[in-house]
Amino acid sequence: MKNWTSGYMADIAYTYGYYTELNPLRIKLAFLSQGLEYPEVGTACELGFGQGVSTNLHAAASVVSWSGTDFHPGQAACAQEFADVSGSKAKLYDDSFEELAAREDLPEFDYIAMHGIWSWISDHNRSVIVDFIKRKLKVGGVLYISYNTLPGWAPFAPMRHLMTKHADIIGADGSGIVSNIGGAIEFAEKLLDTNPGYARANPQIGERLKSLKTQNPHYLAHEYFNSDWHPMHFTTMADWLESAKLTFAGSAHFLDHVDALNLTKEQQEFLNEIPDIMFREAVRDFMINQQFRRDYWVKGARQLSKLEQAERIRELRFILAVPRDDVPMKVKGSLGEANMTENIYTPILDAMESNRIHTLGELEQAVEASRVTFAQLLQAILVLSSQGSVAIVNEENVIKQSVKQSQNINRYLINKARSNGDIGFLASPVTGGGISVGRFNQLFLLGVLQGKKEPAELAETAWQILAMQGQKIVSEGKAIESPEDNLAELTRQATVFKDKMLPVIRALKIF
Repeated sequence: MKNWTSGYMADIAYTYGYYTELNPLRIKLAFLSQGLEYPEVGTACELGFGQGVSTNLHAAASVVSWSGTDFHPGQAACAQEFADVSGSKAKLYDDSFEELAAREDLPEFDYIAMHGIWSWISDHNRSVIVDFIKRKLKVGGVLYISYNTLPGWAPFAPMRHLMTKHADIIGADGSGIVSNIGGAIEFAEKLLDTNPGYARANPQIGERLKSLKTQNPHYLAHEYFNSDWHPMHFTTMADWLESAKLTFAGSAHFLDHVDALNLTKEQQEFLNEIPDIMFREAVRDFMINQQFRRDYWVKGARQLSKLEQAERIRELRFILAVPRDDVPMKVKGSLGEANMTENIYTPILDAMESNRIHTLGELEQAVEASRVTFAQLLQAILVLSSQGSVAIVNEENVIKQSVKQSQNINRYLINKARSNGDIGFLASPVTGGGISVGRFNQLFLLGVLQGKKEPAELAETAWQILAMQGQKIVSEGKAIESPEDNLAELTRQATVFKDKMLPVIRALKIF
């Protein structure tokens, strides 16, 4: 009955996650910061799209023609429904990777993306994927791939193996994988209570187990309990992709581009003495104990001249994607948490506060009087973009063409928020992707759709929906009991929404 799954966890559906790194618009900043030419993405494909949230938000918020597959038919059906609602014409299938590779109705792609899937499939399926990339990725095209990485996963890999065996062997028959996961974690905790040598040699294992207990069981099932699970060294990944003629272009996680947050001065000097780029990247993984990589690879890297790089990067457009007051002034890199330098970040954020679109060149001029250098500005934009505080912006013609699709899917998602908060993102044609908008703010947007304007009216709309389902607001871990107190809390949140969040939502053309 389960042969079609190829060992992948298909008993339960994946979570409704959104992953901003899959947004092809972000390629521009990553590539130009490395001095590389980027492709204009007109066709894209996601392999293993889960519920299809990322694929559909990116398809709706752009003019890119998306295709993709996820061989869980329930997830593929959900994803196709999203596409139908938006009108993006994304072509989403429930094919296996082999079946997708055999299709004759697919175009060549400027961009192919995979989030996490590589770590959870067999070597046979990896070979199929590499062959697909070799045949279907255009010259100059980009592969985005994220995967569990060594050495960061090395300490926990034996415990993961033991928990998987417990779920297979000891787990109660017929109780379902979610129940078996809970039992496996409980067993692992009891094992650690005996103070085994493994735990003494790896003291961080206990904290890792505690964190697992706080996570969605559906996520844990897919992340930890597949029959195939293979963290991989960066150099091993390079070996796999060599036959597809791919070259490493850089990290899709913008914070990785800021060495000062991840490496000591001594480590930076050590790395700079390594002439081979690929080996240098592998050594860097050991320095930061890399656990998860998010990378761009390109079929035919083209280096820009310094002048071309300087001119092109200044043309990139950005917008503040959150209320100015909500920008965190701390950032966490591999070296730990660091304060963001106020005399650099304050002028930049002040210049962007109106939620207007600015080119990087315009921002450079705006902060010149504050003596912020272009290098400092670029580093700040990378940091702010990694937080989601700032986003790169589509061209005006793309924004105009994708507004209707974005708002179609947003109205659909807002309507679904009446029953649950599974999808906490909406599409922005300005940024070409998803923007975090929580359930209550989506319910307030529903009130705006109904013509409500004042916070009290928006709160009443939301409370009627929650009360009808017997739901209550949780504050500091406790449910608020009385209707009056629930309504008061919703009114407070609606006031913040109207004053701070709604102007941003309108600037991003989400609504």
